[in-house]
Amino acid sequence: MGELGADDGAGNTYSLRPSLQRRFKSSTVKECIHAILKEKLANVQYVPEEMPQLTKSLSEIIKDRLKEEGFDRYKMVVQVVIGEQRGEGVNMAARCFWDADTDSYAHDVFMNVGRGSTRDKVLYALLSFCYGV
Repeated sequence: MGELGADDGAGNTYSLRPSLQRRFKSSTVKECIHAILKEKLANVQYVPEEMPQLTKSLSEIIKDRLKEEGFDRYKMVVQVVIGEQRGEGVNMAARCFWDADTDSYAHDVFMNVGRGSTRDKVLYALLSFCYGV
């Protein structure tokens, strides 16, 4: 059996909490989410058959971009909801266990405005939540 040497960098740090510099920063995450939604959805029309794939794609893109930000010791849970604008409202709730000192969440709402024609189907509020737990 091989032993882990001090120079291979594979050792566990046994740290249960993220360092102060690596804590979940809601403002940074919100800016990231907003930039992605603006980039990917600026000219998207609501087509019900395409929305499941779009929501999955957006959640994966957001999660991958947040991994690049370097939030060590966090599990990112990204939830994206898309609906058509018809004048209704939306209420959502979520529950989970977390450490109030280190865990948090960020969200952003994107509304695609009509492109001149009232017949265009418009994305309602696209709600994107990211939980760092």
